[in-house]
Amino acid sequence: QLQASGGGLVQPGESLTLSCKASGFTLNRPAIGWFRQAPGKEREAVSCLSTNNDTTFVPDFVKGRFTVSRGKAKNTVELRIDNLTPEDTAVYYCATDLGQASSHALCHGRPMNWGQGTQVTVSS
Repeated sequence: QLQASGGGLVQPGESLTLSCKASGFTLNRPAIGWFRQAPGKEREAVSCLSTNNDTTFVPDFVKGRFTVSRGKAKNTVELRIDNLTPEDTAVYYCATDLGQASSHALCHGRPMNWGQGTQVTVSS
């Protein structure tokens, strides 16, 4: 089970850190991914982490602003978003596939397990 948190209303240019807590399994093999879905748009992958070797995949369109990493709390993965823009407004989800260890493959595939989303709204 995955639970995402940390969303909210922020101003353009600010930073935000989202957290995804896993329960029922240990983050030492499956990749964990962050995806987002904006109103009227398809869901897209924004960052994925391989928990067995900490390698990451970050798509070019968010590279440099999105950072995925293990969280300070046990069994969590964080997504830090810097220099937020209104185009980042979306519901953000964390997801995994217990049989998939590759961050690249998870971000390009169809995860089986999804947490509930957390809303991020960027507005002045």
